[in-house]
Amino acid sequence: MDIKISDRLKKLPPYLFVEIDRLKRQAKGAGKDIIDLGVGDPDQPPPKFIINALCSALKEANIHKYALDLGQPELRQAIADWYRKRFNVRLNPDTEILPLIGSKEGIAHIPLALINPRDVALVPDPCYPPYKSGVIFAGGKLHLMPLLEENAFLPDLSAIKKGVARSAKLLFINYPNNPTSAVAGLKFFGEISRFAAKNNIIVCHDAAYSEITFDGYKQPSFLQAKGARGVGIEFHSLSKTFNMTGWRIGFACGNARVISALAKVKSNIDSGIFNAIQKAGITALKHKSDHLVKTNKLYQERRDVLVDGLNSIGLEVKKPRATFYVWIKVPHGHDSMTLSQKLLRNAGIVVTPGNGFGKSGEGFIRIALTVSKERIKEAVDRIKKVL
Repeated sequence: MDIKISDRLKKLPPYLFVEIDRLKRQAKGAGKDIIDLGVGDPDQPPPKFIINALCSALKEANIHKYALDLGQPELRQAIADWYRKRFNVRLNPDTEILPLIGSKEGIAHIPLALINPRDVALVPDPCYPPYKSGVIFAGGKLHLMPLLEENAFLPDLSAIKKGVARSAKLLFINYPNNPTSAVAGLKFFGEISRFAAKNNIIVCHDAAYSEITFDGYKQPSFLQAKGARGVGIEFHSLSKTFNMTGWRIGFACGNARVISALAKVKSNIDSGIFNAIQKAGITALKHKSDHLVKTNKLYQERRDVLVDGLNSIGLEVKKPRATFYVWIKVPHGHDSMTLSQKLLRNAGIVVTPGNGFGKSGEGFIRIALTVSKERIKEAVDRIKKVL
């Protein structure tokens, strides 16, 4: 039987992390001791109080039934309370909050709610791959906004031609940023809000890393900016904040009409988050603990070991103020892919080539701080020998 895949799938580039995993398995199969600094998956477990909440919920009689499409009212209220305490932003839990099966799911589905075939979406480059793939699945057209070092890895809105801006329906931004680890303040978010309002564009801000910050830095919410609620929504995730990547729980919040449109897409695709995980999420958001202080202290120590170590061997690396990634300029004589392959082949180190996130990522590699300080020190020693 001749099975032909859809044109949409043919348009997709190979998913970056699947390819990295293939190369990693190949190296492990050859007997190499691999230090995996590639995919951003926390190495620490969720706090015990979250695990205990899940275990307790699993014993409830009706917990295994279908979940509500809009999520448990108690979860939506917990999200609203967290937003008010964290950002001083008041949200209506019934109309402005939508729980998600991880923020990635919502990011991938939002173009289906807002994009018609051939509509334009403004997407940063480099970027988290689902921004692009979601638009492609919806039949939209990508207009890439380069994130350049000279602009502090912020998109240059003035470089977007008026005709493109007028035809755009959707704009993705992501701060703290993956992969560049750049941060953005309320001034930038205000500029985005005004640009979106002027051109009738819906903004989708991915804030999955807002709680992973260092050196006293606090990341604001896009929804704190004047006019932001009128033009867009913000995505959050419990994955990085509480080390719950495999649990798949996140949420979108903001403009009620956009939230309603995304909810309609989801009601035709999935049946919501497992109820026990929702209950654990409620506990995570409501529980007062020093978990995040300890987590950020751990990542900051790892960041310092990595950055100081790389600078000591001649690489010029800046210390990021957020995320658990370090965006590293490739030394002279290499490009992103050749350096990544060289480190894997000769040093047993997995890093992510910057061009895997988009054309503008060329010239950089991304390293994740998701291994111990001891392994990071060893990785620096191995890199020194290779370079």
